Amino acid sequence: MKRLVLCADDFAQSRAISRGILDLAEAGRITATSVFSLSEHWMEGARQLKPLSPRVEAGLHLTLTEPFDDTARPLGRWLLMSQAGCVPRQAVRRSFEAQLMRFCEEWGELPAYLDGHQHVHALPGIRDEVFALIERHWTGASRPWIRLPDRLGHPGQSRFKASVLTFCCRGFARQAAQRGLTSHAWFGGLYSLSGDAAYRALMREWLAACPDGALMMCHPGMPATNPADPIARARVNEYRYLASPAFAEDLRSAGVELVTGSRTAG
Repeated sequence: MKRLVLCADDFAQSRAISRGILDLAEAGRITATSVFSLSEHWMEGARQLKPLSPRVEAGLHLTLTEPFDDTARPLGRWLLMSQAGCVPRQAVRRSFEAQLMRFCEEWGELPAYLDGHQHVHALPGIRDEVFALIERHWTGASRPWIRLPDRLGHPGQSRFKASVLTFCCRGFARQAAQRGLTSHAWFGGLYSLSGDAAYRALMREWLAACPDGALMMCHPGMPATNPADPIARARVNEYRYLASPAFAEDLRSAGVELVTGSRTAG
């Protein structure tokens, strides 16, 4: 059997998203979820998620684009600043520190892993603040595992999006390894996030392509009326498939078992 970590992003962004992720976690259909700790829904979500630990790991979904504090800027701006070498490091440091502290206040311990909304954690300049955050708060052998977007595997129908991501995050895996941080050799789940996407077909491709010990992201959520969420239809599409017998069948057919990231990171 190939071992796979399936991580649901955006926990606590809304109650509907959290509810969908919790349903999948309770059913054993995901093994990690990445948390927006500055969201007003995190306190409630932490209480609901905690009983599922450690078989479902909670990580901090570092963000600089969601409007949770005054650091938030559009992704395009962070891409430009990171490539031009002009990231406002002090502002990023303050935001990441606040996000970590808020996570710990509700969860009662440090997150099992770190990643980033829209992968901002791996961008040049920003990544230095992620590494510094880990150095300040994790001691000894106890370190979080970390998502490596530049190890992106099967890009599906999003080859241009994949090329931009891996180019902007280049060198991140090497720098993380130099600091003794563990992760996964293959990362998947990237696609257009369109509500019309053939998500089951994409998942079958990813399950066939992934090696043992891979990490895959997903973005499920329950149906909700939220015009501000541009991927609301994709969330429902993912949720319905991941909750269905078809997903269990596809896992068996591909010889894949779902495990936690701490069991497979290396």
